[in-house]
Amino acid sequence: MAAHPVPLTDSALKAADQRSTLWVARTLAPYLWAFRGRIALVFALLAVAKVAAVSVPLIFKQMIDQLDVKNPILAVPVALLLAYGIVRMSSALFQELRQIVFARVMARSSRLVTLKVFRHLHALSLRFHLDRRTGGVSRDLERGSSAVVDLLDWTIYTILPTLLEVTLVCAILIWKYDWTFTAITLSTIAAYVIYTFRITEWRLRYYRAANEADTQAQARAVDSLINYETVKYFSNEAHEASHYDDNLNRVEEAQVKSLKSLAVLNVGQNAIISLGVSLLMWRAAEGLVAGQMSLGDLVLVNSFLMMLAQPLNFLGVVYRETKQALTNIERMFLLLDQEQEVKDRVGAKPLETDAAQIQFNAVEFSYQPEREILKRVNFQIPAGTTLAVVGHSGSGKSTLARLLYRFYDVNAGGIQINGIDIRDIEQNSLRALIGIVPQDTVLFNDSIYYNILYGRPSASADEVYQAARAAQIHDFIESLPDGYQAQVGERGLKLSGGEKQRVAIARAILKNPPILIFDEATSALDSKTEQAIQRELDRIAIGRTTLMIAHRLSTVRNADQIMVLDHGEVIETGTHSELIARAGAYAAMWARQQESARETG
Repeated sequence: MAAHPVPLTDSALKAADQRSTLWVARTLAPYLWAFRGRIALVFALLAVAKVAAVSVPLIFKQMIDQLDVKNPILAVPVALLLAYGIVRMSSALFQELRQIVFARVMARSSRLVTLKVFRHLHALSLRFHLDRRTGGVSRDLERGSSAVVDLLDWTIYTILPTLLEVTLVCAILIWKYDWTFTAITLSTIAAYVIYTFRITEWRLRYYRAANEADTQAQARAVDSLINYETVKYFSNEAHEASHYDDNLNRVEEAQVKSLKSLAVLNVGQNAIISLGVSLLMWRAAEGLVAGQMSLGDLVLVNSFLMMLAQPLNFLGVVYRETKQALTNIERMFLLLDQEQEVKDRVGAKPLETDAAQIQFNAVEFSYQPEREILKRVNFQIPAGTTLAVVGHSGSGKSTLARLLYRFYDVNAGGIQINGIDIRDIEQNSLRALIGIVPQDTVLFNDSIYYNILYGRPSASADEVYQAARAAQIHDFIESLPDGYQAQVGERGLKLSGGEKQRVAIARAILKNPPILIFDEATSALDSKTEQAIQRELDRIAIGRTTLMIAHRLSTVRNADQIMVLDHGEVIETGTHSELIARAGAYAAMWARQQESARETG
């Protein structure tokens, strides 16, 4: 039996949230390595910018110490004024240069990571996408993409500059003054950091609650608006508003608690900084009275601590946002951890053919181990012929198409095209051989032209128009105000069922594959539309190897062979007339459908 991958469960996501920052750094490193030259330049610019920033208070100290109140014209030496202006400008200049150089790194890294995850998602099996909510996967991808930029932004523009600034300031204080100044500075910073981290951890519960409540409120609003007609059918506007307000009320309560806790954080941070500044001023005043320090020294130590206080004021936000960014990146990278269930075998080769023979050899398959879908299914479709598969719902008809497309691998047996096991054919090559007209045609929210062109994106406009004519939809499209550029809406809902099916037929014709699959392509249509589309399907199937999956037997009576599936087993095979003469399961189904048609007709 084939191994089934573990779905991306909430417990797995929670485990991923516990992964280390080091793991995220190691995973991101390959994407950043290509920009190592730029990153080295960024660090150099960062160092210059911070040295310039720290030099400003030092020059200001010299200006104060050399102030000559008796000579107002030359109160401060011109050289110091020039130096002061240059270092201030240099600090701002090199910070902006750092941003210019690093902008490409952030944007390109985020793009490369997101693209890799996106490609991996398309490489995963259908089982993964059925087990996961598409909205959840999309959210993880979106948040992870922006989190890469956020993490690099906070790291390069806040965390590293602050660490460098603290190091430079402490080095200067040790060099110029006694150890008490450094001790007070480091103690103040340590107390500030510890307090901020602890209060921020406490605040995170309210921040998360606000986000969760907001997500629920938005989900409720979107669900209600999508089902606008249903709300109107039952006059439940007040009911919907009440439910929405319940969610908004939870948002309000969480936001109030979040804002109150922010006030606690701000008060504590200001108290710690004020205490640190007061202790430094007291120590500097002592030195000034003792004649060991100048007035410029007093200003210098105060400037240093206030300079450090500015980035530290954002420490709570930085900590929270960095932690959230790490979580979002971890969740996105967890998608990359999902193993591909369906892979190309080593040595798999492309297959190109205009005449494809399909053979199922003792195929067994199950979506879940406890429920077997197909049981030793054997059949053959000679090149250029049509096999119709009929049976009750749940008999495994549509599973045949999914296995032929290799959305899943069989548990036992094998599927061959022209005698080659499809597992030995490159997946892209295999799927290029097959075109499908499904029962539920889902279109992209784009133009009709785009949706037909999707069958073969390299096709010319004339080829698109020819495919539309062959599908008997060209005249309808031309009658629309926007013609081929008319938008089909979400999932193609602006078109009728018959119009969508014709778009799907045109798309399949444009692809021009040697193998066609009609998966109950007309079952959802009215009888008149069904007959018209069935004639088009019969026409495009000529000369192609066709698998026709059907519920209504009237649509398959002209097939070269008809196969009856029941609970995953082939119970009858033959032409329409042969199966009717056999008076078995097919004949019984035909009789019931004919009787039903007479009653409704």
